[in-house]
Amino acid sequence: MTPGLEPLPFAVAPRATSPLEKLRIAIVHYWFVSHRGGERVVEAIAEMFPQADLFSPVVNSELLPKTLRRRAITTSFLQSLPGSTHWHGKLLPLYPLALEQFDLSGYDLVLSSESGPAKGVLTSAGTCHVCYCHSPMRYLWDFYHQYKNRSVAFWSRPVFTCVSHYMRLWDAASANRVDYFVANSRNIAARIRKHYRRDATVIYPPVNVGPGYLAKEIEDYYLVVGQLVDYKRTDLAITACNQLRRRLRIVGDGEQFTRLRKLAGPTIQFCGALSDDALHEQYAHCRALLFPGEEDFGIVPVEALSFGRPVIAYGRGGVTETVASFSDESDLPPENCTGVFFAQQSWESLAAAIQKFEAAEHRFRPTFIKQQADRFAPHYFRQNLGKYLSDKWEEFRSDF
Repeated sequence: MTPGLEPLPFAVAPRATSPLEKLRIAIVHYWFVSHRGGERVVEAIAEMFPQADLFSPVVNSELLPKTLRRRAITTSFLQSLPGSTHWHGKLLPLYPLALEQFDLSGYDLVLSSESGPAKGVLTSAGTCHVCYCHSPMRYLWDFYHQYKNRSVAFWSRPVFTCVSHYMRLWDAASANRVDYFVANSRNIAARIRKHYRRDATVIYPPVNVGPGYLAKEIEDYYLVVGQLVDYKRTDLAITACNQLRRRLRIVGDGEQFTRLRKLAGPTIQFCGALSDDALHEQYAHCRALLFPGEEDFGIVPVEALSFGRPVIAYGRGGVTETVASFSDESDLPPENCTGVFFAQQSWESLAAAIQKFEAAEHRFRPTFIKQQADRFAPHYFRQNLGKYLSDKWEEFRSDF
């Protein structure tokens, strides 16, 4: 086993899922209003079970993945509210009622995709409910105070405080409606254990590493990819590159664009939202990806690895499971590493990590880095989840 890296859970050979193919299956997703990691997981699950019916409180049909546009999706009464797809987050107090109106009594297996509320659906005693948890709701639990103080307007904080208290009670209670939890990382398994007092099996989400390739030439710029929202901490990357006078390209758009643009110096370039092909070009030719936020799993770092590019990341959250970093105290040499972590979520700490990376940049091996990304290829997800569901279905049925 390569030092610093762990094998994927299970990593089994393909196994037939014939017992599951005969089941009546429902897939419940918290909302379809974007195409991000959670939606990609649902795509993969739906591909595994073409007989499954889909449910979601709110759906923006224009942003549905192409593979799901052919599938019928049952929505809730929230769908008929004006602006619901845009203001879906503001409707949070109504989600418990909306989810509990879904009639899932005719299904053998319910798979809920949880990051916003989804696991709170009602199922019968004969229905096995498996929750694939991307994260317990961050703004209710781990990042509650940070979110309230940095992202909620001062005048609305009392309302947010009351609503959050009510939603935490419901969220914790609804965890008891789940028969089995699956976490997308050890990081999330720990949160599930803390907030819900439940154990969870780790199955990493599928990442599209297939397009990854090694560029013949690397250009002189660092890269940030993601929505321009507060918790991504793109401001740290901008300030660090301003101070070091390093070139930085930022791919993505979002509510923080105006503030971040004012912060940026002459070496910072905003690329906006890019097509997949254009994004791949940015990945392939950057010196390294900068990842200053704390993510539940973090698909972007794995995508960067698939192009053989190192990752300079805040050493918290899911990235600690996908990137192998070296430190001055570690026996792990840079040639067996895929990136560098920084310990404090500050621009000074990030700037120091960039300089540390540059001192050892010639020792990173793109071919080795790319190979590590292959551990998260979609076929591993399908194999591992298929085996897990088959085993849990048999376990669940043995109680009847």
